[in-house]
Amino acid sequence: MDESAISNLVIGAALEVQKELGGPGLLEDVYEEAVFRELTARQLKVQRQHAVKVHYKGQELRKRLVLDLLVENKVVVEIKATEKHNSIFEAQLLTYLRVSSMRLELLINFGERHVAKNVRRVVNGLV
Repeated sequence: MDESAISNLVIGAALEVQKELGGPGLLEDVYEEAVFRELTARQLKVQRQHAVKVHYKGQELRKRLVLDLLVENKVVVEIKATEKHNSIFEAQLLTYLRVSSMRLELLINFGERHVAKNVRRVVNGLV
């Protein structure tokens, strides 16, 4: 399954979570766990709070980058529950992609009224 197909399934799962929990109003961790459960119920391989090694000038740092969700070892999912989107999120997520050597990350913000309008794709080398 390619990144695009996975991202469609992730977005569908996020919409189901919003439908079930309503929103906004809950903490990011609650939405993250709900999306995790929805994706695993859809038979996808999902890792929650996945730690990624970070290297600096050829040396491994002790501190790890922690990804909210890693789906099928191909798509990173970052969950937010903020009142307003901030453009710095995309820059942050692009850095996550570069550090993790992944190509696609989805930013899903449950903090605004309509999740469908608050999913952003951040790509690193996808055509």
